[in-house]
Amino acid sequence: MAFCRKLCGLVGQGVLKDSVIGRSNEAFQMLNSFRYMSTKLFVGGLSWGTDDQTLKEAFASFGNVIEARVITDRDTGRSRGFGFVSFESDQSASEAVAGMDGQV
Repeated sequence: MAFCRKLCGLVGQGVLKDSVIGRSNEAFQMLNSFRYMSTKLFVGGLSWGTDDQTLKEAFASFGNVIEARVITDRDTGRSRGFGFVSFESDQSASEAVAGMDGQV
């Protein structure tokens, strides 16, 4: 994932330079669409009582959830307030982002 971000950043810098001097902006748009197509979502602002199963149930209405994981503190075992949800398809992940953005 870090490699992808670095590569996207380097390509984006080159594309931005080209677009400033008047070249087509199509490559930049394609780069942005590539950057946001992912089946793994970061979920922040979780309550301390949220566990893996509760997180999975909350996102199951948007599609087949492969994995839902709440990140915990290694010393205390308590939730750190964020987690990750992996979907089977990009479309399900996009629907989940649209449906859950800003929700409590």
